[in-house]
Amino acid sequence: MRLAILCSLSALAWSPPPAAAAAPWVGSWATATQPVQGRDALEAASLPNATLRQVVRISLGGERLRIRLSNAFGAAPLHLDSVRVARALQPGAARIDPATDTAVLFDGKAEVWIPPGAEYLSDPVPLAVPAFSDLAISFHYLGAPDRQTGHPGSRAKSFEVAGDAASAADLPGARVIEHWYQLAGVDVPAPPGGAALVAFGDSITDGHASTTDGNDRWTDFLAHRLVAGSPAHPWGMLNLGIGGNRILMDGIGPNALARFDRDVLAEPGAAAVLVLEGVNDLGGLAIKGEVPQAAHDALVARLIGAYRQMIARGHQRGIRMIGATILPYGGSGYYHPGARSEADRIKLNEWIRESGEFDGVVDWDAALRDPKNPSRLNPAYDCGDGLHPSPAGYRRMAETVPPGLFAGR
Repeated sequence: MRLAILCSLSALAWSPPPAAAAAPWVGSWATATQPVQGRDALEAASLPNATLRQVVRISLGGERLRIRLSNAFGAAPLHLDSVRVARALQPGAARIDPATDTAVLFDGKAEVWIPPGAEYLSDPVPLAVPAFSDLAISFHYLGAPDRQTGHPGSRAKSFEVAGDAASAADLPGARVIEHWYQLAGVDVPAPPGGAALVAFGDSITDGHASTTDGNDRWTDFLAHRLVAGSPAHPWGMLNLGIGGNRILMDGIGPNALARFDRDVLAEPGAAAVLVLEGVNDLGGLAIKGEVPQAAHDALVARLIGAYRQMIARGHQRGIRMIGATILPYGGSGYYHPGARSEADRIKLNEWIRESGEFDGVVDWDAALRDPKNPSRLNPAYDCGDGLHPSPAGYRRMAETVPPGLFAGR
């Protein structure tokens, strides 16, 4: 008995030499998922036995990749019997390079069942992709999802056809839809020194008024700056903006605090976050008419408290938290802000700049305001609605991010 015990302990104490550790995964592309309804939803009648092809542009490249699918807002399991990925020949078109067409597997199988409320990681896909590749990701739906999950503000075309055409070189006659569905992210093995930067915000981060298939959001311009300017510490650029998003209340998608864990903390390799949120909270307070000063003061205090929540939760995970000042929106015909709303914006921006609670600050208020009327966007950067920058404004935003701001991760 003693001999048997000694032999057992000896066996437990010895283990073979560890194999070389695989590189951890890091996000190369991501989008914020939300419930998709009404005119933004895929037509349920067309989805049984249908193929959807979606084109996304990654930031970091890698020798292989994995895809993250989402049924976060579904009410029943989502069943896909075929998922494939290939290099797209160009943005805005369904054509792929057939030589790169590769099956995406899940636990070694072509089909996947994604539980309601869940995301699902693919197996590693043996497809080498350079930085800034356009990837075509194709699904074959057996049936319509029970409540759809997606991202309406794709600013990129997707393509739907009847039948199983997931591996087809082109999809002639496809229905064109400018939304993404069931996609959450694309990851690659982290290069030495690599990490992900999460852009967390509203429609300005999502890219409202950018060019469809033009990849000219501020995050697109910044991604190129980060790759060219940080070869020793390459960054994946992850856009987690949602149009209409608010910090304190749900809007088109979940409020910022409610989605922070999924859209920030769960992103692979996230080491820094750039937060640009709050204009919809400020503008929405008096959208139907002026309210007492006490309501304005309470809103500013609650927004500062919410920022502190994000900072604390990010720091707990070792993430560097960067705050961005809220852009002027005095020319907005939607919010038509008065003097009290502008005073709220000024107070909030002063706290972002001067409190020292964020690890760094990007002063986009100073960079994009009209020097002749600081409550408004500079006409050179205004898309025309007084609220959102134009592509030139988005370029300006990327150019004014201080070099080295994300260092120290």
